[in-house]
This record gives sequence, C-alpha cells and structure tokens, in this order.
Amino acid sequence: MTLKAKAAPGARLLTPTDHTLIMIDFQSQMAFATKSIDASLLRTNAALVANAAAGFGVSTILTTVAEKSFSGPMFSEVTAPFPGKALLDRTSMNTWEDEAVIAEVNAISKSRIVLAGLWTGVCIVGPALSAIDQGFEVFVITDASGDISTEAHERAVTRMVQAGAQPITALQYLLEMQRDWARGETYEMTTGVAKQFGGAYGLGITYAKTMFGASEGH
Repeated sequence: MTLKAKAAPGARLLTPTDHTLIMIDFQSQMAFATKSIDASLLRTNAALVANAAAGFGVSTILTTVAEKSFSGPMFSEVTAPFPGKALLDRTSMNTWEDEAVIAEVNAISKSRIVLAGLWTGVCIVGPALSAIDQGFEVFVITDASGDISTEAHERAVTRMVQAGAQPITALQYLLEMQRDWARGETYEMTTGVAKQFGGAYGLGITYAKTMFGASEGH
C-alpha cells in the first residue's frame, strides 16, 4: 500500500477551539521556592501563554490556592490579558479535586486540557493524571511550569508523559495555534506576542521587520 500525503494538519495538533487552558497557582509564595527555572523566565513564559490564549480566544481557567491566606496574588502577567476574569481559589492541591474548577471544565466541555503552573510535581501532576484517568487528552507546557528543584520538575514531567500527557513549550503553544503565517486575522497578534515575550526569536522578528519590512505571510 502506497501512502498518499495531503496538505492538511494532523489531528493531534492543538487549535484555539479544541482545548481548555488551565493556568494554576502562578503566585508569589509558590514562586519563591521554585528553582527549576529562573523566576524572570517563568514569568515571561507564563505571560506568553496567557497572551497567546487571550489573543486566540482560548477557553481559559485561572486558578489559585489559598490566595488571601497564604500564597498571594496571581502574577499580573497572567491576569492582565484577561481583564475582569474571576480567579477560582482552591484549598485542594489537586485542581481536579475542586468542584468549582470541574464545573467550569464541564461547562466549557472540551476533551483536551492544557496545563501550566506551579509546582510541576504537585499542582500539575495532580490534574494531569486525574484528567487522563477520566479520558481527557492532556498537554503540559513544561517551560511555563516549575518546581522546587530541576530533579522534581523533570521527574514530574516524566511521570506525566509515561501516563500519556504530551509536553510542549510556551512558544510552541503560540506557534502551533497560528500554524500558517498567511492567517492574517491573527498574524499581528502572534508576532506581537512573540516580539514581546519570545526572547531571541522575538528580537529576530523585530529586527527583520524594522530593517527589511519582512513579513512571513508573503
């Protein structure tokens, strides 16, 4: 049998409308002990994810743990792209055990879940394994998550991958939803987010557009 290729995306690629993004516990108290990733890079990557999700209109849940009594406010970089959005505060370390969060997941009703947050080995492993157990397809944005050590983060990612979760990165998340530079309705948003939060890649976009008026869609 000869396979015949066609110009079409694979079904396993993410799209803006096929998943729920859950951003978990991006809070001061959680960040203080995070050592697997530099705090400034973590904030940048979290901002990239949040701005990408807001720009593409992704169904998004923002959740905190003990915000007022212990862990502090969620990073402004995460909340700013969603003005007026309520944060779901929990007592449970496992987001998937919180009734309010699950009610929102069910109201959105998407079979794919994308997770990012602190800490990887507790607050991301918990919902990842729980969602997989209930039949959801799970993706974890590993560079927008962190833990108290590199060992803790890596073991958590390995454990989730072995259970069936798919690891991705923040920039990959943004570009996978754009996928075609000819998509003019989101082109400026995508390159704008990349320029602001995409590190060296963002610098490259700024340089090319400033010096040559470059545009990937032409």
